[in-house]
Amino acid sequence: MVKDTYESPLSARYASKEMKYIFSPDKKFRTWRKLWIALAESEKELGLPITQEQIDELKAHAEDINYDVAQEREKIVRHDVMSHVYAYGVQCPNAKGIIHLGATSCYVGDNTDIIIMTEGLKLIRNKLITVIRNLSKFADEYKALPTLAFTHFQPAQPTTVGKRATLWLQELLMDLEDVEYQLSKAKLLGSKGTTGTQASFLELFDGDHEKCKMLDRKIAEKMGYKACFPVSGQTYSRKLDSQFLNVLAGIAQSAAKFSNDIRLLQHLKEVEEPFEKNQIGSSAMAYKRNPMRSERIGSLSRYVMVDVLNGYFTTATQWFERTLDDSANKRLSIPEAFLAVDGILSLYANVADGLVVYPKVIEQRLRKELPFMATENIMMDAVKKRGADRQQLHEKIREHSMAASKVIKEEGGENDLLERIAADEAFGVTLEELEHILKPENYTGRAKEQTEDFLNECIKPVLEKYADVESDKPEINV
Repeated sequence: MVKDTYESPLSARYASKEMKYIFSPDKKFRTWRKLWIALAESEKELGLPITQEQIDELKAHAEDINYDVAQEREKIVRHDVMSHVYAYGVQCPNAKGIIHLGATSCYVGDNTDIIIMTEGLKLIRNKLITVIRNLSKFADEYKALPTLAFTHFQPAQPTTVGKRATLWLQELLMDLEDVEYQLSKAKLLGSKGTTGTQASFLELFDGDHEKCKMLDRKIAEKMGYKACFPVSGQTYSRKLDSQFLNVLAGIAQSAAKFSNDIRLLQHLKEVEEPFEKNQIGSSAMAYKRNPMRSERIGSLSRYVMVDVLNGYFTTATQWFERTLDDSANKRLSIPEAFLAVDGILSLYANVADGLVVYPKVIEQRLRKELPFMATENIMMDAVKKRGADRQQLHEKIREHSMAASKVIKEEGGENDLLERIAADEAFGVTLEELEHILKPENYTGRAKEQTEDFLNECIKPVLEKYADVESDKPEINV
């Protein structure tokens, strides 16, 4: 196996076969040929002297691209589009004179870029659905399991494991909305000519403006789109690339947030990502179970969030109707963002489908903190039952809490706050009564009900809408 040439990790390690095909040379150049066929058919239908035999010849060779001929030609002419026009013409001698008739390079280049990005985003949408489906099952299963919540990563009022998962789901729903919006306004460049004026087509159609307009409509329809951009320079606005990258970066943000939470939970030994039977966590520390999948999600997500700047700068620095400083950047920034998010969502789906929960650890940590959180309830009960002075009890709880905290932090002891309160006659409560007050489910508020409402009202309709999207179990590379 020859390994003496750089290969992108996004292609070699992270992205799926499906996404790699969407951004492959085969997909690109076959789409070029479909666009040339759509152009020829549309021009024929609008009255240009193009025969059905010529179109049939083009269709016969739409898939079998003679790359060797194109590559040899490009060495001579230094132009990728004209090299492929030539190669197509070699296969279609009767039609070679009408291939690319009236068009500029951006007719195939830009329209293909839009088609590929759109198809890539549809694959991303399907993977988002898989993640949402996996996480919703997890949220439903653990909707009632109390757990310590954190603000500032400091112990806070309890929530449930399932309710926490709805926070991840909520962000994914926002991402799905952005994906759908981007797909809903998909438009092709059409065939606008060298500066966007359609001058060459106006000449071909003998000054008939309506036929020039119809040309764009026909091309869009044949390629499966509802419309083309009404105006453009030679290219579609590079702002479209920024919009696609924004959607991808939004998904990366959500995934990174999830991955950070899982890494923290795994440190706490409450929830872990999947760990294979023979997986090695460390070369030196054999006992380790590192959250490497979540770490990889975070790592790839950072790349995508930074990559979005390429779209911003490329859009901002385009000059007038066309400049070519976008081309090399687009070849890198667009495919790599899609491949990276594809890999991120494969990892996300895998982790969400295999999360391991440790209820005993969760309960143990929660019970260590509950006495502090229950103090307001204890105080209110004493006021209601015994008519005690709320302010005096507040001061006593403060003193007992400080003393209990000292035992925990300075002596490494257990939380003895309940014992201190039970021993204080001012509260008039037994340790047994306090233990009853300290049921974890008494402090999770509406977490379980919120989770149920969210899953029924927000997630269920989405999953029903996309019921035909199959949940894949992606194979995760090392």
